[in-house]
Amino acid sequence: MLHKTIVRAPEWEIVIGLEVHTQLSTSSKIFSGASTAFGAEPNTQADAVSIALPGVLPVLNKGAVERAIKFGLAVGAHIAPHSVFARKNYFYPDLPKGYQISQFDLPVVGKGQITIQIPSTDSEQGYEKVVRITRAHLEEDAGKSLHEDFHGMTGIDLNRAGTPLLEIVSEPDMRSAAEAVAYAKTLHSLVRWIGICDGNMQEGSFRCDANVSVRRPGTPLGTRREIKNLNSFKFMQQAIDYEVQWQIETLENGGTIQQATVLFDPDKGETRMMRTKEEAHDYRYFPDPDLLPLEIPPQLIEEMRELLPELPDAMRARFIKECGLSAYDAAVLTSDWNTANYFECVAKYSLKDGESLDNADFKLCANWVINEVAAKMNQEGLASWRFGVSDNTLGRILQRIREGIINAKTAKDLFMEFWDIARNSGYQQFGGSPRLVDQLIDERGLTQVSDSGAIEALVDEIIAANADKVAEYRSGKDKLFGFFVGLAMKASKGKANPVQMNDILKHKLGG
Repeated sequence: MLHKTIVRAPEWEIVIGLEVHTQLSTSSKIFSGASTAFGAEPNTQADAVSIALPGVLPVLNKGAVERAIKFGLAVGAHIAPHSVFARKNYFYPDLPKGYQISQFDLPVVGKGQITIQIPSTDSEQGYEKVVRITRAHLEEDAGKSLHEDFHGMTGIDLNRAGTPLLEIVSEPDMRSAAEAVAYAKTLHSLVRWIGICDGNMQEGSFRCDANVSVRRPGTPLGTRREIKNLNSFKFMQQAIDYEVQWQIETLENGGTIQQATVLFDPDKGETRMMRTKEEAHDYRYFPDPDLLPLEIPPQLIEEMRELLPELPDAMRARFIKECGLSAYDAAVLTSDWNTANYFECVAKYSLKDGESLDNADFKLCANWVINEVAAKMNQEGLASWRFGVSDNTLGRILQRIREGIINAKTAKDLFMEFWDIARNSGYQQFGGSPRLVDQLIDERGLTQVSDSGAIEALVDEIIAANADKVAEYRSGKDKLFGFFVGLAMKASKGKANPVQMNDILKHKLGG
C-alpha cells in the first residue's frame, strides 16, 4: 500500500524543477489582435490566426515582449538583445496549426534567480533559499479540450489559442514539496506584483508543471517524471509528495522509473501516467519562417526598468529597517503588492501634518492590516484589492487611537460598522470616510475617558461594591484582575482609557 504522506528517507534525495506557464496580461493575443478576455462563448475569440487559416501571418505583440523584459529585470536575468521564435511540432486536437510557436535555443530571458522563504513546521525551522531560473521564453497557448457534457465526445474551444505565455523554467534546485510550493508562491506573487499576470489559477493564468526525480545522495540525477497542469498550491504539495513516495518505493522494490508525463488526480490523491515523456528532438524545433528574429534595443530595456515598482525583497528589507517591523510582519505585508501599498497608505493617513511615525506606530498599522483587515477579507473570500475600509478611513481611525481620542475597542466597533457598509454595497464602494469617523465620534460621544480623577472615582465605586472579590484578589487570586477590568469597562461604557484604567486598578487593588 502506497503511503500518501512523504517522510523523507535520509538515503534518498528529492530533486524538483518547475516549469511555470504565466499568462501575460495583454488585452490581445501574442500574434494577432483577438481578445484574451476570459469567459467568452467557445470559439468566439478564435480569429483567423488562432485557427491557422491558410495564408495568415503572425504579428508579434509588443506588449508581451515588454512584460517578458520586466520579468527578466525583476529576477536579475540577462535580457537577450537577439532571440528567435521556433515552431514546436506536435499533434493535439486543440492545436489547429499542428505546431506551437515558442522559443527554443534563443529565449528572450536568460539566467536569473529568486529568493524563497520556507516557513517553519513542527519539526523544522524555517529558512531562506535561492532558486536559480534557467530561462523564460515567450510562446502561444493552445486551445482547450472539453470532455464534460459531450456524451462520449470531446469539444474544442480555441478561445485560448494564441494567448501569450511566458514559460519560466527553474533549475532542479528544490529538494522538497515545501520548497517547490514556496518557489511557486513567490513567483506567483512576483508576476502579479510587477503587473505582468493576474495570477488567477482557477482561470488557468498561472499553471505549473513539476519535474520530480529521486536519487541516492552524490549520484547522478534520477529519471524524472513531469506532473502536468498543477493549478493549486495545495494540489502541488500533495502531487509531489505522492510522486516522490511512489518513485522511492518503486526503486526500493527493484523497479525502474520511466520518463513520463503524469497527471494528478486530487480525488484519489495520486498521480497517473498520461504519456511517455517527449524529448526536445521529438518536437522537431526549427526557426519559424514567418517571424523575424526579435531584436530588443537597450532603450526598451531601460524603459521597462523605470516602470518596475520597488520589488518585494527590497520593500521587505525596508519595512524591517525603517519601520522596525518583524521579519514575519514584513513578509506578510509584502506577499502582495496591493496589501503592501495599502499598509503604506494607512500609515501615511494616520499621520498629522509634520508628524512622523515611530516603530510602535508602524506596528499598530501593521497589526490592523494583517489581523483585522486580512481576517475580514479571508472571511468574505475577497480578492487582494477588495479592502472593505479605505486606507484613508482606517488611517484616520488609527490616528485617533494614537492621539488617545478613542480606544482600541471603539476603533474596532467603527471599523466593523464601516465594513458592513462596504459589504451591503457588494463591495462596490468603501465603507465610511475620514470625515464620518470624526462625525460618529462626536455624535455618539465615543471619546475615551482619560481624566484620571473620573477613572479613579469609577474604580472606587467598583471596589466598594465588590469587597468580597477585593479580599480574594488581595489574598492571591490574581486572575480576578480581569473581572475588575470588565466591570470598569462596562461602567465606562467602553470609553475608559485602558492603560490609565489598568494602572489605577492595580494601584487601588494593591491596598
